[in-house]
Order: sequence, then C-alpha cells, then structure tokens
Amino acid sequence: MVLKHIRRARNKIAFIVRKIFKKRKDIKIGLYGPVNSGKTTLANRICLDWLGEEMGKISVIPHETREIQMKEKVTIKSNGKSLTFNLVDTPGIATKIDFEEFLKYGMKRKDAKTRAREATKGVIEAIKWLDKMDMVLVVLDSTKDPLDQVNITILGNLDARNIPFIIVANKVDLKTSKASRVREAFPNYEVIGISAKTGFNIEELYNALFRKL
Repeated sequence: MVLKHIRRARNKIAFIVRKIFKKRKDIKIGLYGPVNSGKTTLANRICLDWLGEEMGKISVIPHETREIQMKEKVTIKSNGKSLTFNLVDTPGIATKIDFEEFLKYGMKRKDAKTRAREATKGVIEAIKWLDKMDMVLVVLDSTKDPLDQVNITILGNLDARNIPFIIVANKVDLKTSKASRVREAFPNYEVIGISAKTGFNIEELYNALFRKL
C-alpha cells in the first residue's frame, strides 16, 4: 500500500514537471499494446469521433501497423471542457517476430520476410518513442490472458519512466471477453473496458483522459 502511494506521488510530480516545460499543444498520447489488441481500431475510433477521418489501416494479419502514425491537434470535449493532443499509434509490441508466422496468412515468403523486418524495426521505434509520451493508453485484448510477458514489460517500462497511463481492456463486445480478468491482474492501475469497434463505453475513456490530463 505504501509503495502504491509513493508510485502515485512520483508519477504526479513527474507529470507536473513535464507539463511545466512543455506547451499544452504538444501533448502526446500514445497507444501501446501487444499485436492485434486493437490499437489502430481505437485510434480510428478517436479520430472519427473528433476529426471525421481514420488514422490507419487494420488487418487480421499481425503487424499491419509497422511505423509510428500520428494525428495532430485531436480535440476532445466533455462537460464544457476541451483537451487537445497529438494521438500516436504505435506498432504492436512483441518479444519475437518470425516471418513464418505470416506465411500462415497466405503471404509469399519474400513478402513475409520483409514484413518481419519492418515489424521488428517498428517495435524498436515504438519503444524509443515512449520517452516522448505524456500519457499512454495501454490497449489489451480482453479475450486473452492479461498476464503476458509483453503486457508486463510494457507496464514495467511505463512505471520506470513515470509516464501516466490507463489500461484499456478492449474487445468487450466479444463473448469471450473478460474485462474483469484484466482488472484482477492489474488492481493497482486504472482499467476501462471498451469496444473500440462498436464504440461501447468510449465516453468513459474520454472522461478518464480528462481526469489524467
């Protein structure tokens, strides 16, 4: 309990320092998470809601997003308040990327190897961009076991860098979803269950952004 309060105080101080030395228009909110957790779907949902356009392409093939994508000046509004930020969608984090994985989706060997190289480069770039973030939405697939090495590594890196974050338990529209399992796995962090695809509970996520920022 004591460590929990110390961590919260440390995060708050670190955020205030960043806020003092950074112009508000330069706030960056990053979408991080494992492969195919729905980061780009969420990015598209946010951009459609507030900009009227999507950010990126989605696919059932892993590592569709292999480069950093950013939409500038996204402004969300709620209860008479507004918040403007740059939304950053990042490649899915993975501990291992094997070109043979893509062959299962009918890709040619040459294309699969190219995708694997680009995906590996994208993961490295995503990790580098962590230090540029003012806040992160950690997007997890609520149909899968949350106690995964990738998820724990992402959260550990955010804690180490004192970057504020919210865990987004995505895909609650699916029958196999268990957002409660995500909350139980990470009881010390804020977890919000949503469906980026249908927009379910997205307003709660927007309200959480105001609380954090």
